[in-house]
Amino acid sequence: MMVVLFWLMALLLFALATRLGQLLGLIPIVSQLLLATFGLPLLMLFWIEPQWQLTGAQLVTPVWLKSLYGLSFALLLGHILSDVIELRMDRQSLKIAVPSFCVPFCCGLACALWLLPEQAWLSSLAVGLVFAITAIPVLYLYLRHINYPPAATRRLVQTAILIDVTCWSIFGLAQGSLHLSSLLLPLLGACVPLLYRALRLRQPMLHSLTFFALLVVAEHYRINALIFGIGFLFCMAWLKQPFQLPMTAAVFKRLQNYLAIPLILTFGIVQINVHSAMDSLGWLQLAALLVVPVASKVLGSWLGLRWATPSYVGASRWRESLLLNIRGLSEIVFLNLLLQQQLISPALYFALMLMGLIATLMPALAGMNRTFVKNAEQATEPLCQ
Repeated sequence: MMVVLFWLMALLLFALATRLGQLLGLIPIVSQLLLATFGLPLLMLFWIEPQWQLTGAQLVTPVWLKSLYGLSFALLLGHILSDVIELRMDRQSLKIAVPSFCVPFCCGLACALWLLPEQAWLSSLAVGLVFAITAIPVLYLYLRHINYPPAATRRLVQTAILIDVTCWSIFGLAQGSLHLSSLLLPLLGACVPLLYRALRLRQPMLHSLTFFALLVVAEHYRINALIFGIGFLFCMAWLKQPFQLPMTAAVFKRLQNYLAIPLILTFGIVQINVHSAMDSLGWLQLAALLVVPVASKVLGSWLGLRWATPSYVGASRWRESLLLNIRGLSEIVFLNLLLQQQLISPALYFALMLMGLIATLMPALAGMNRTFVKNAEQATEPLCQ
């Protein structure tokens, strides 16, 4: 009963934080990250553990909760991967994406090999990919929130899609390389759109329901969901089969903001003893995990933006570099995946979560508000259509 009460209270806190953030002009994921990074650890430390006598392990043991977590995880992962359908190999976006991925990825590998305790090569690879990730959904929402020029928005979002598809694909293939036989089932699942085409079944809702249902099954049985999801959607893109959410966009948004994201954030955070986690990281390691991912991502994006033509006259490379450094939802899902598979430690999970919050807040802290971008748009013409 106390476990159920805790989860109801956690969902209520996230709903209140989201609403308060909206009143303050914050997009939901920023409010949720603030609560998860600071509010939940304090709640666990000063109330839940001493007063309720409940540990993080006890809070995540119920079978119904793990099933709900699996469903939420599949919904968010599916939503992120669905951007594969929208992938367009624009030359300018590719010029930005290459250094924006390579520079932070190499820095992440260097940090994992030289600053962190010895770990498996897959864990080091995963740290490098976390350094490189850009949050597609959060970037798009932020650009809309600040009324960014449409042509520049399309370019930045396409760049983020290229980066994230690369990250998810590399990690999925690296996982599969450890057990080549485990690639067979997800690859067979990815061919379902071909089967539907052969049966002349082209309804978008059928493909969507099948996609999300198989993602839930893959997550539950620890099948490689990344290979399945990316392969399924690439197959749909090749067949020119449109993707459709299994519910209206408004319902999905509410489900995401008030259930899926709070559940996934809480599921990861409550399992961490913040004191012992931070004690296991030295000050040099913690500083590197907070500074190097942000600095290397901004540098890589700036190099890419300098290589590409400006998205509009007067576009600021440094401002767009900060926008491409937004982490948010993609990083949350990726970190939870790594934590569940025990590829990263709780200390590393918490430090990278804190880094993601700082990176996502940086455009707002740099003064990138609606008035600035609206004035810039009115004063200039887009260069790319």
